[in-house]
Amino acid sequence: MSSKYRIFDRGRLHLKPLAERVNDLQLDRWLKLEDDAPPFEDDNLPRIADAVVEARRSGAACILMFGAHLLRAGVNRHVIDLLERGALTHVAMNGAGVIHDFELARIGATTESVARYVQTGEFGLWRETGEINDWITAANDEEQGLGEGIGKRILDSGFPHRDLSVLAAAYRCSVPATVHAGIGYDITHQHPNFDGAATGAASYRDFLVFTKSVEDLEGGVLLSFGSAVMAPEIFLKALTMARNVAHQEGRQIRRFSTAVFDLVPIHGDYHRELARSDPGYYFRPYKTLLVRTVADGGTSYYISGDHRATFPALWRAIRERL
Repeated sequence: MSSKYRIFDRGRLHLKPLAERVNDLQLDRWLKLEDDAPPFEDDNLPRIADAVVEARRSGAACILMFGAHLLRAGVNRHVIDLLERGALTHVAMNGAGVIHDFELARIGATTESVARYVQTGEFGLWRETGEINDWITAANDEEQGLGEGIGKRILDSGFPHRDLSVLAAAYRCSVPATVHAGIGYDITHQHPNFDGAATGAASYRDFLVFTKSVEDLEGGVLLSFGSAVMAPEIFLKALTMARNVAHQEGRQIRRFSTAVFDLVPIHGDYHRELARSDPGYYFRPYKTLLVRTVADGGTSYYISGDHRATFPALWRAIRERL
C-alpha cells in the first residue's frame, strides 16, 4: 500500500547553471604547500605527530575524519600530500565534503551564500552540482562506495582543478575515502535526479569499508577535524562492530590515540566525562572521542584552533618525522 501523504514534486524545480552563482571561496583560498599558513603552536602537536608516524611504521591505521569546513579552510594540498606519503590510511567525510571537493575540482571555486540564495529559492539548485547524483547512482550500480565512485570519476574527468580533489587523490593512492551521508542534509538531495536508495546503499557500503579500517586501529591514530556529529557517531558504531569481532578472535582494539581538532574551547581535564547537567556533555566529540572510546587503554588529545592554522601545523610536524 502506498503512502497516504502527498509528496513534493521535484519536477517543478528550476535549476540554474553554476556560472550564474556567486561563490564565496575562490581558487586563491587554497594554500600551496610552500605558502605561509597562520601560525599555530600547541604542546600536544608533536605528540600527535609522533603517534601518527609510529602507527604507520608499525602498520597500524591512521584515519582522518572531517567535516566539510576542513576543505573550505583551503588545506586540500596538505591532506593530499599526507595521502601521497602514506601517512593516512583512510579519509572519511560527510556529504557536504563531496560537494566542495567536486565543485573545487570542476570550477576552481565553491561555497554559496545561504543568506543570499535561500531568499530567492535558489540555494543549492545548481545544475552541474546535481551531476554528483548521477555519479553516485552509477557508482552504486558498479557496487562501489560513494567516496570511491566520486573519486574515480573526478580523477578520470577533464576537470581543470582535479589536482585539488582529496577524493581523486585518495583513489589514485588506493587509500579508502568514505562518505557518510545523511538523507536531506546536502544540497544535492534537493535535485530531481537524487536517488535516495542509491545514495543510501553507496554510503552504507562506505560505512562497512570504514569499519574494516577501524579493525586495524590497535596502535593507530584517529584524527577528527571539525565534525561535531558525523565523526563521533560513525566511529562509535564502527569501533563497537570491530571490537565485537576482535573479542571473538581473542584480539583487542584498545591501544590507540584520538585527536580532536575543533573551534570549541574546552576548559579543564577533557579526559573526564562531564555531568549531564553541563552543556558540554552534549558536545559529542568530547564524550565519544576524547573519553569513552579511549577509556580502556587509549590516549586522547584536544586542539582548539582554526583548521587553516592547525592542519598545516600538524602536517609540518608529521613531515619533520617521516
